[in-house]
Amino acid sequence: MLSTIEEFIKKESSSGVVLIAVTLLALFLQNSFFTDFYSNFLRTPVQISIGTFGIAKPLFLWVNDGLMAIFFFLVGLEVKREVLEGELSSRTQVALPAIAALGGMILPALIFTFFNLKDSFSMNGWAIPTATDIAFALGILSLLGNRVPASLKIFLMALAIIDDLGAIVIIALFYTSNLSLVSILVAFGAIIVLFVMNHLKVIKKAAYVLVGIVLWISVLKSGVHATIAGVVLAFCIPLYSTNRNGKRFSMLKEMEHDLHYWVAFFILPLFAFVNAGVDLKGLSPMALFSDVSLGIILGLFLGKQLGVFGFSFLAIKLGFASLPTGSSFKQLYGVSILTGIGFTMSLFVNTLAYNDTDLFYYADKLAILLGSFLSGVIGYIFLKSTLKAV
Repeated sequence: MLSTIEEFIKKESSSGVVLIAVTLLALFLQNSFFTDFYSNFLRTPVQISIGTFGIAKPLFLWVNDGLMAIFFFLVGLEVKREVLEGELSSRTQVALPAIAALGGMILPALIFTFFNLKDSFSMNGWAIPTATDIAFALGILSLLGNRVPASLKIFLMALAIIDDLGAIVIIALFYTSNLSLVSILVAFGAIIVLFVMNHLKVIKKAAYVLVGIVLWISVLKSGVHATIAGVVLAFCIPLYSTNRNGKRFSMLKEMEHDLHYWVAFFILPLFAFVNAGVDLKGLSPMALFSDVSLGIILGLFLGKQLGVFGFSFLAIKLGFASLPTGSSFKQLYGVSILTGIGFTMSLFVNTLAYNDTDLFYYADKLAILLGSFLSGVIGYIFLKSTLKAV
């Protein structure tokens, strides 16, 4: 189990470096003489059709609705594995990261609401500062090497996974509109088929993928965000199965392993590339003092760290959980600061909240980048000063 966690952290940490690179590239392209090339690339029309049935979307929506469904499929696989036999499999293990994640969602949402309560459209973005980008957060933590106790890395990993699960619930409950009854019925039919396949111990990956595609299309057409299909499909993948030779194997772990590199080094970087290109030309510095921008920046930088650490501190003092082995409250606070790195997850929620409109002149995206940047830099400096050299 420890080697699995170490492998996971290594992949996520490396992915964080790639994400930084593609973000800088997107910012450069959007704010240079390549801006037309960048904009045209994002809006490249892509269509897939079979007979009279077809789906036509610009490239950036295929990334946000299609490839991100694969990302959430991987998240679902990780959540299921951790719940059944990993770091979330017992009450004592899950208590601290679960309580911390709850605080890390509640306080940022309250801060954003404080600034935007009077504007109903602005309030659509209340969930933007509640997210944590696990790749970036673990990437920053990895820069400190083996000075960081393994228990703190596991705490951050578990917290981020629970945080992603919370984001899934939020998306399903609050970011749906114009529901199509027919499509929902087709989606439910696909889910029933998946559960039956799981019960009958079907071991063909292709069968799950085929039904999963039907599920994704029906959810896409239903008005519920298509990424939810990825999570539902993941929960239907069996953890362990037996092949025809009587040998026990884990389809879930195989799929998780096969997808991790693609998600870490292709899907998430591509998502960051098509969403992080903030147009700084003509963007007034005062835009960062708008209610939406302040709600995002302060929600990420202050809300996340105070919510995560505050709830953790109370849980430990009240005896509901224990401090990660070999760590201190100062180190726990440093990790809490890193949870304010929302980046890709915050950008994703942002696209759902405001439908990628220019209403805020990209100030909302810039606020996400600044809030995440502050959390990463301050978190790193704070942790470096509290961790002893090894």
